[in-house]
Amino acid sequence: MPKFAANLTMLYTDSPFLERFARAQASGFRFVEYLFPYDYDLGTLANALAQHHLTQVLFNLPAGDWGTGERGIAAQPDRIAEFRQGVARALQVAQVLGVKQVNCLVGKRDENIPLAEQRRVMIENLRFAASELGKRDILLLVEMLNPFDVPNFLIPSPTEAFALQDAVAAPNLKIQYDVYHAQRSEGELANTFQHNLARIAHVQIADNPGRHQPGTGEINYRFLFDWMDKVGYTGYIGLEYIPTGTTEQSLGWVKEYGYNL
Repeated sequence: MPKFAANLTMLYTDSPFLERFARAQASGFRFVEYLFPYDYDLGTLANALAQHHLTQVLFNLPAGDWGTGERGIAAQPDRIAEFRQGVARALQVAQVLGVKQVNCLVGKRDENIPLAEQRRVMIENLRFAASELGKRDILLLVEMLNPFDVPNFLIPSPTEAFALQDAVAAPNLKIQYDVYHAQRSEGELANTFQHNLARIAHVQIADNPGRHQPGTGEINYRFLFDWMDKVGYTGYIGLEYIPTGTTEQSLGWVKEYGYNL
């Protein structure tokens, strides 16, 4: 049975962020995730989780200036110190909130820097982050972002993500397999998932086109959820989609597919 997590960055966006915890609980969720905790008081976040009986399963390392389009700094040679400070900050957050998985968005191609140098820095930074998180028994995740939504992202496909995982060779580095991004870049969802099951620690979902809830596009989620169960996936599935209508209205597919939150 899938363990669905509400992505509070994408869902319930008609409410202020701190009010979304209550709405997630009211919808029946037991698990949540969101992109970044750094603008909020940690005590306030911890209280929101406890008050609404929610477990947080994921957040991201600091990823640079999101508003200007940055999507990570792991491959920037002049920002290694900033990246490592971000790892320390994320560790503090993870310990307070009890989160056991932290995702890294690695960033975009910088044409002013040789690609080989960006890749070298990225690998070294990921090894450092994995080592630091591993001391607290926390997984480091990396994910692909498709080249249509995020041009020039350094990991544009599952193939590239698995290759980076091999290059870093850290036992606690796993893949966050975002089905939406995987479909837009490569497809071949079921077989890729099955053949790389041991590499994958977290899943996120949205349909395509539009990045809306399951059932609105071309991805056969009825089949895919059954397939994940069949091959033995036991991790969380983050609902990182843009709801059509309210979030509550968008959740009808859960019961329709025979699941509970």
